[in-house]
Amino acid sequence: MTLYRATYLHTPGNPFHDAHSLQIEEDGGLLVNHGRIVQSGPYADVRAAHSTEPVEDLRGGLLLPGFIDTHVHYPQVRIIGGLGVPLLDWLDRYALPEEAKFGDHAYAAAVAREFVSGLTRSGTTTALVFGSHFASAMDLLFQETERVGLRTVAGVVVSDRLLRPELHTTPELAYREGKALIEKWHGKGRNRYAVTPRFSLSASEGILDACAALLGEFPDVHFTSHSNENLKEVETVRELFPNSRDYIDTYERAGLLGRRSVLAHNVHMTERELGAMAAHRCTSAHCPCSNSALDSGFFPLKQHLAAGVRVSLGTDVGGGTGFSMLKEGLQAYFMQQLLGKSGAALEPAHLLYLATRAGAEALEMESQIGDFGVGKAFDAALFRPQDGSTMQTVLAHAPSTERALASLFAGGTQADVAQVWIEGEGVYTRPEQSERAAVSA
Repeated sequence: MTLYRATYLHTPGNPFHDAHSLQIEEDGGLLVNHGRIVQSGPYADVRAAHSTEPVEDLRGGLLLPGFIDTHVHYPQVRIIGGLGVPLLDWLDRYALPEEAKFGDHAYAAAVAREFVSGLTRSGTTTALVFGSHFASAMDLLFQETERVGLRTVAGVVVSDRLLRPELHTTPELAYREGKALIEKWHGKGRNRYAVTPRFSLSASEGILDACAALLGEFPDVHFTSHSNENLKEVETVRELFPNSRDYIDTYERAGLLGRRSVLAHNVHMTERELGAMAAHRCTSAHCPCSNSALDSGFFPLKQHLAAGVRVSLGTDVGGGTGFSMLKEGLQAYFMQQLLGKSGAALEPAHLLYLATRAGAEALEMESQIGDFGVGKAFDAALFRPQDGSTMQTVLAHAPSTERALASLFAGGTQADVAQVWIEGEGVYTRPEQSERAAVSA
């Protein structure tokens, strides 16, 4: 067992429903046994009950639950920063040419390493990954996530129209490759599978039916796709599916919506679509940096909440600005502020919840991860700014720990991540943190 001493914050409840959901321990203790939290509370109390256990002192920063990114594209790491064009032009100019390279095993393996490293270095411990169109590249990704220990939900992306030919498949092949990957990787270690049509624009009824067949055969896998991101995209989907009531209905009619369904973006939603998502208990993965970068629009968070639709955060990565969930939280705050009365008022508790427990709820893993509750995995990220940095100055002079959390979302970066654990295993340590630990020992 190890007793971690830290200033820690988490949201075991939903601050959109309970104003007192943010829990803070200024001098807290988390007793971890074989990767699971077995006791938590004030450090003095936990120490008194376990006086002989080794202590790891994490004071001087903020300890948060590991971030849970519910929409992040594996093949898009190397194209971050393609600004200045809307979604469909961005796909043609940047994303699809890059994604076509993933048939090359060496290329896909290199990006898999870069991708997983980018997540863990940013404090992300669980990710719903939008994968590659190549099953071989997905095999390589799962190998890398298993090696590192990243908690991953992912699947091969399937499409059969309107993309580059090398990214197209057939319903029969989509089913076969999906089944093979599920049987090999779903439930192996921390890996889980997500059935993943790219979006209805590029997926015919046959592809969606193949996806439904996989969900029917393997009911504990997940489902993810895109929806209502861009107005031109929405109009094209309407033309391609004349018998569907709206974008969400293309998935609903195919039988793809359920408790483990996560649909990314959902910027241009109708009331009917929100009602359908609520009825099926789906989640919207809100990607605010991407929505801004690609001029997709303002996410209707207030309307989602009123309709009872779950919302979590995603970085998107290629269409966004990187792996930082802090930046996504900040951008979500900015965009809701700009909406005025139409926006949802966000406080630090909301941002932390959206980046952590909300993602666990989206993946139906809230009993395992998402906060520091007893019995849950010790998935955590220590944010301890580097000596002499502006963020160190800001946190040192914050009038309260809640204000320090707000400041971390406002200005924190990957450089402020000092250590990351997944189920008690260290998966990232900033170099000078290793030196500090050695001196302390």
